[in-house]
Amino acid sequence: MNKLQEIHVIYGDKPKEMVKKLLGEIKPEAGLPTGIIIGLKPNLVVAQPAELGATTSPEITAGIIEYFQEKGFLNLVILESSWLGDNTVKAFKECGYNELSQKYNVPLFDLKKDETIIEKVGDYSFKVCRKVKEVDYLINIPVLKAHCQTEITCALKNLKGCIPDSEKRRFHSTGLHKPIAYLNKVIKSDMIIVDGIRGDLTYEGGGNPVEMGRIIAGFDPVLVDSYVGELLGFHVDEIKHVKLAHEMGLGKLYGPEAKLIEMDKDKMPPIKLTPSRKVSYLSQWVVEDQACSPCYGSLIHALDKLNRKGKLKKFKGKIYIGRGFQESDLPEIGIGLCTKGFKTSLPGCPPKARDLVEFLEKYLTTK
Repeated sequence: MNKLQEIHVIYGDKPKEMVKKLLGEIKPEAGLPTGIIIGLKPNLVVAQPAELGATTSPEITAGIIEYFQEKGFLNLVILESSWLGDNTVKAFKECGYNELSQKYNVPLFDLKKDETIIEKVGDYSFKVCRKVKEVDYLINIPVLKAHCQTEITCALKNLKGCIPDSEKRRFHSTGLHKPIAYLNKVIKSDMIIVDGIRGDLTYEGGGNPVEMGRIIAGFDPVLVDSYVGELLGFHVDEIKHVKLAHEMGLGKLYGPEAKLIEMDKDKMPPIKLTPSRKVSYLSQWVVEDQACSPCYGSLIHALDKLNRKGKLKKFKGKIYIGRGFQESDLPEIGIGLCTKGFKTSLPGCPPKARDLVEFLEKYLTTK
């Protein structure tokens, strides 16, 4: 069978050993010259350890590095750009990647500091980081987790860390789904290794980790993402960027023709991966128009805290967020710099999570 139609899954609780065993079964190095540049693209969206469910485990990345170095591949680089409002250098440190870099002599590259080049798909032009286009083989290492705007975030969306912050903002202003698909047309993931050890099934910023005990591997990002979507109970029509990528010919959807190869399934009890659907409930208090993920995710996190304190049920108003309100002066509550014209607004791009909770708690108390 064509390896593009294969999904490999290994179960367990020792990430480094698991990923090395998985790679030993797949043998992705076959036919690759040892002198090539291998780029590793984890998900270090925020500066917090993988235990909180938002970032790629350094143990998985270490296992990938060890496997390829033992096969004679010595030209590896770790590439990442944290989300808007966060610092990649801080993320490298807090997520354990500085130690990783020193131990294996693999450089860290902050894509926020990179030069950019212009790519075009149809009539849509956008900037991508030059360094990503210079690697010969790109290993995409996302986390299996939910997303407050796109339902899931996995292989396809993880490449959003390969564009400058200015484009991240623009992707949100034009709607995330189509730009994500377009991005995967100009940046190709040669292999995908999904960190499914623990992930946040509420929203992408972490804090609500679910123990999942698995690592998923494949070569087709559409196949991998549609498989992950199915694991979480979503129909592909609900995950618009995955459906669009498939329609653009970027990969196959998971179905009967795909081959699922599972390893060590007996080492892990069955776990039903069920998203909390908490975002859908909390979004009833939100009016969103072109909001960036860090801002929207922080708002959902703050609303969740207030809801658990019992302070949301009596609130009958709406909270506005997003670039679509930059020219508005509504007599409502607004979140972020984009709503600075509102009667009541919390500044920041994005606002700090702590400030957001305190601001909303004070505002809702006085209403």
